Amino acid sequence: MSKQVKEILVMSFATAIIAFAVYFFLIPSHASISSVSGLAMILSNFIPLKISAITMILNVVLLIVGFIFCGKDFGFKTVYTSILLPVYLAVFELIFPEFKSFTGSDVLDAAGYVFSVSIGLAILFNMNASSGGIDIVAKLMSKYLHMDLGVAMSFAGMVVALSSATVYDSRTVVISVLGTYLNGIVIDHFVMQQSLKKRVCIVSEHFEEVRKFIIEDIHSGATVYEAIGAYNMETKREIIAVVDKNEYQKLMSWIEKNDPHAFITVYNVSAMRYRVKI
Repeated sequence: MSKQVKEILVMSFATAIIAFAVYFFLIPSHASISSVSGLAMILSNFIPLKISAITMILNVVLLIVGFIFCGKDFGFKTVYTSILLPVYLAVFELIFPEFKSFTGSDVLDAAGYVFSVSIGLAILFNMNASSGGIDIVAKLMSKYLHMDLGVAMSFAGMVVALSSATVYDSRTVVISVLGTYLNGIVIDHFVMQQSLKKRVCIVSEHFEEVRKFIIEDIHSGATVYEAIGAYNMETKREIIAVVDKNEYQKLMSWIEKNDPHAFITVYNVSAMRYRVKI
């Protein structure tokens, strides 16, 4: 299977999760939580069209505006997911035309939406993709209003949430605002957890064995520094490796078995930028 086909399948799966969250949780809750679909819910009270159709129209308009003002920043992935999302919604509308709620509670429905949609969005974000909609608005605001992208997304989401006041009662507005805030927190958590790595710094009497294990067994890169102990001014070599969770567990298990007296410090790393291989 080619890389492109695999990416399309993963994006389709992630978009299906988002559509599921919108149709089975967001719509029953009536909460307009930080999404074009939430805005489509509000507009459906004024426009005699289904939510899927309004979502499609909004996404297409935003894509056109995005291409005009941001050019190549909007690639195939954004176009694909922006069009696919309302298609999924239309399928759900056809199969489950009278669906009400899984939980019977607007608060629980909103919570279910926040949790499930964050999984789909995190998958897309880690593929350098998005579901379009609010993301496009945020990019336009970031470019022309010189706002940080995260701030722009929060602002756009809050505007959608507060717009629910034009249709729904104060309870729904509060749920929309709180849901939008929590949605950002949960998405950050999922994204960070997927990209989180460990920076492991090791000073060992068995330096060469540790180096070989990192390079040859867990197939990770490493950097070596000279370290001077302050107590006796003895020079030792410190080896530093950035590893994922599985590699970290293998490395710690190996060191515990083969060199339990090694001095180790561990840091969480959320972003890396590679320039040269050492």
